[in-house]
Amino acid sequence: MGAFQVLTLTDAAADRVRQITAGSDGAAGIRVGIKKGGCAGMEYTIDLAHEPDPKDDKVEFEGAAVFVEPSAVLFLLGTEMDYEVTKLRSGFVFKNPNQTSACGCGESVTLQAATPNA
Repeated sequence: MGAFQVLTLTDAAADRVRQITAGSDGAAGIRVGIKKGGCAGMEYTIDLAHEPDPKDDKVEFEGAAVFVEPSAVLFLLGTEMDYEVTKLRSGFVFKNPNQTSACGCGESVTLQAATPNA
C-alpha cells in the first residue's frame, strides 16, 4: 500500500460509514474536517460527502470511503477513527496522537499540527 494514509478506520467505523452511505442517496462517503469551536478550541466535523472535493485526501477501508478536508490533514495524521456504542451515546471517536487535551464533555479537543517529517 504505497500511499500514506492520513487516518485509519477500525472495523466498527468502516461498518458504520458503509451503513450511513448506503442509507443516503448518492453519498460517496463521509467527509471529516475540523472547525474552531467548543471549550477546548477545536471540534471534529463529519458530513456526508456527495461531491468529494478533489483536494480531499481519500481513505478507503473495506468499502468505506472517508474524505479528509485539506485543512484538517495535518491535525489528523496518525489518527484512528472508531465507532463506539455505549449506554449513553453512540458515535465516531477519534484516537488522535496530535490531541494535546480535551474538554470534559469530550465534544471538543485541543490539537497541534503534526510535523510531516517526524
